This record gives sequence, C-alpha cells and structure tokens, in this order.
Amino acid sequence: MTQRPSSPSAAARPRRRIGSVEVLAVLLVVVVLFRGPLTKSLSAPALQTWLTVFVSVMTQAIPFLVFGVVLSGIIAVFVPPSFFAKALPKHPALAVPTASIAGVVLPGCECASVPVAGALVRRGVTPAAAFAFLLASPAVNPIVLVSTAVAFPGQPRVVVARAIASLVVACAMGWLWQAFGKGSWLRMPSRAHLDGMAKWPAFWASVRHDVLHAGGFLVIGAASAAVIAVVVPKSWLAHLAADPFVAILVLGLLAVLLSICSEADAFVAASLTQFSMTARLAFMVVGPMIDLKLFAMQAGIFGRAFALRFAPATFVLAIAVSAVVGTILL
Repeated sequence: MTQRPSSPSAAARPRRRIGSVEVLAVLLVVVVLFRGPLTKSLSAPALQTWLTVFVSVMTQAIPFLVFGVVLSGIIAVFVPPSFFAKALPKHPALAVPTASIAGVVLPGCECASVPVAGALVRRGVTPAAAFAFLLASPAVNPIVLVSTAVAFPGQPRVVVARAIASLVVACAMGWLWQAFGKGSWLRMPSRAHLDGMAKWPAFWASVRHDVLHAGGFLVIGAASAAVIAVVVPKSWLAHLAADPFVAILVLGLLAVLLSICSEADAFVAASLTQFSMTARLAFMVVGPMIDLKLFAMQAGIFGRAFALRFAPATFVLAIAVSAVVGTILL
C-alpha cells in the first residue's frame, strides 16, 4: 500500500511556537485560579521580609547599573583605545594607584563599577588597573564619603579610615593580580557582533547586552541576599559582637550577605551600635568590594574562574586592612 504524500502547503506551514504572550496568558490564568492560596502565602511575614529586602536591593542597584552600562557603552564605542594608553602610566605598577584614585571622581556604586571595569579591560586597559578601579570607585567616591560623614556626625576619622582602607585594598588587589593573575581566568563575553556597526547602533547594542547580562546576575544576587536576611536570626549578632576579632569577621560576612548599596551602607553600619567601630569599618570596606550581587555580576562579566579567585582574596584582604586601619585610627 503506497503512502499518500503530504501536500506542499502542509509541509511548508511553519510550526507554531510558544511565545511570551502565551506564557503570560497561562500565568494570568494560574493567578486567577489560585488567587486565594497565593494571597495567603504572600501575606506571610517571612515572605514580606524577603520581598522588602529584594525590592530594596533592586531599587538601589538598578539606577547605578544602568548608569554603569551606559558609561560602559560609551567607553566601548566612542572612546579610542589610545586615550587610555595616554591617560594611564605605561608601567602597570603605577597604573594601579592611578586607576584607584580615578575611582574617587566617579559617583557610582558597585553595580556601575563592574560593567565599566569590563569595558576598560576590553579597551586594552591592563586588568590590574581595571580591577583596582572596580574596587575603589564604589568605596571612595564623593557620594559615599559624604553619606558616611552624615551617618557618623562629628566623627571625621571614620570617613578618613574608610577612604584609606578602601584605597589600600584596591591598590593591593591590583598589584596582586599583576603579580599572580592569569589571563586564562578571564572569560569575558564576546563583542564580535559590534564589529562593523555604526557607532550609535553599536552603543545601543552594547547597552542592551550589558543590561540583560549583568541585570540577570543582579537579580540572582538580590534574591540570595533576601534569603539570607530572612534566614539569619538577628539575635545571633548580639552574641557575636562580644569578641572584637570575631565581630570584625562577622560584620564582614554580614556585608557580603546583605548586599547593601555603598551609598546606604554607612547608615546600616551606624545602627550596629553593639559592634566596635573597627568592626563597623570592616562592614563599610567589604560591602562595596564583594557581596552576593557583586560576586554574581563579576562572574557574569569576567567569568566564574575569575570570581572564585578574586572574591575570596578581596574579602580576606579587606578584613585584614580594616582591622589594621581601624585599630590605628579608630
């Protein structure tokens, strides 16, 4: 028995794929059908806390993330590589402190510094200098220093200690990367699709790419920070504050877990009155350099192999420098 051939029109007819409209329609139907259980679960105190922390982190971070990716796009498209060759010293050991000091004049937070540092590396800046800028910019820019002065009125030493400790860590990490870092640890996203494009289309393509790429990791980091805020009991902190050395480590870890924007972390540190000033300095130095959202974004921009090495080294160095500077100045 011969098989009847299918008609050409049927063979050429494209298969219908499930798109975003269909997915949204299904979600709306599910929400309507299960609105009762969903309303009850959303009113739970733990989930309310999770939503508050998540929305807070995202609200603080997104404007600076957008600022960072726009600046990243400008650097990637409109600034010629020769500019950086002239602006930075040729010797990497001198380029690191120069890039750290340059971070003082950029009013952005850590979410902006990651994509900007990625753009600097792509434009030929030595990674050691770019990473020094990445760490210094969110920690010692004018907005952060002014907010620290407001959070600790009448205590200018706190501002000075934060600026000195942050710059020391940024320079030291840059020099450590120059001495021991390997290019094979960097796995940066390819930008081959920008080659041959006109400047403005290339700029918008770069911005869209970075917003989607870094923004996804920002959501992961913010969600992780919200989970930690719900899970960790606050009563634990009061017991840990008694030991001065443990207190420094605890507040350093707390800064990593809470993932607070660098423009606001000084006010949180000022409220932790049960801890010593040195421990609170560690909180303000560690937070802008490495936290959950930063780790996720660094992994997305520079690769997981880089983040798994750079983040722990930054944390250990920031804790050590904070302890020394805080003991001397505070």
